[in-house]
Amino acid sequence: MQLSRDDLTNAYTKMRTIRVFEERVHKEFATGQIPGFVHLYAGEEASAIGVCMQLNGVDYITSTHRGHGHCIGKGCDVGGMMKEIYGRQDGLCKGKGGSMHIADVSKGMLGANGIVGGGPPLACGAALAAKQRKTGGVAVAFFGDGAFNQGTTLEAMNFASVYQLPVFFVLEDNGYAESTSSDWSIGGHNPVLRARGFGIPGERVDGHDFFAVYRAAKEAIDRIREGGGPQFLHIEFTRYYGHFEGDAMTYRPPGEVTEERNFLDCLSFFRARVTSGGLLENNALDQIDRNITQLIDKTVADAKAAAPPQASELTTDVYQSY
Repeated sequence: MQLSRDDLTNAYTKMRTIRVFEERVHKEFATGQIPGFVHLYAGEEASAIGVCMQLNGVDYITSTHRGHGHCIGKGCDVGGMMKEIYGRQDGLCKGKGGSMHIADVSKGMLGANGIVGGGPPLACGAALAAKQRKTGGVAVAFFGDGAFNQGTTLEAMNFASVYQLPVFFVLEDNGYAESTSSDWSIGGHNPVLRARGFGIPGERVDGHDFFAVYRAAKEAIDRIREGGGPQFLHIEFTRYYGHFEGDAMTYRPPGEVTEERNFLDCLSFFRARVTSGGLLENNALDQIDRNITQLIDKTVADAKAAAPPQASELTTDVYQSY
């Protein structure tokens, strides 16, 4: 596996964009200006980017309630995302979806989802369409450890296996289904073996290591494109914030998040590896950091200045006509 300088720069830029975007949303949410619920993805960046770098314009993804990172990974406009989170009419969903239902079908991002386990069946639909239309497209279903115990997810895996659909099931295991430890709640304690029970090959990787995720995702998606049927990936990492903004996280041991930020940061690991290997320079990465900070500053300012949806828009975008 070889990544060019441009590939590495793109990967770092997108991971840094997710981190700065999420840190800023965390800060802004505390002011009370952002409506609805917010679930942050910070700490999980290597998963979204390691997977989405394998995708192209004919591919689709389904997300979770923690969907900002997936949006950025699939190429959604960051300014439109921030406006959507603020509930502005120029947001990706005209300000009517908010953080938990953010989507951009034009980019192949079929939406964040407030339903735990809601994404995998949708991914099967996209994959079935790709197979019938012979587009060569792949559908990626991102879901969490809590969703892995939902019937919708297991039924989707069975359906994908029976019909040999081009679906990539990506279990993002951040250790907690809301406040319930995945070490306790997943029967058998080995998601890869559960996937194999459906005849779906799988692998477990360290989600703090971008290169491990990238390699595993590339191999799996290549197999899918070659007609190998559905594949499964169990990615283990941590989240830096609570299940939702306002979560006191009393279920986590004292100091756990601080230690994870200090010693289990996918961005720090990435930076150390590429600079020690002479692949990228610290000053180039520092410039990316500055550029991203300026970009997010602008998206927040633009979102705050943007207009909310008009009352006349309330009943639009409810039904789809075919």
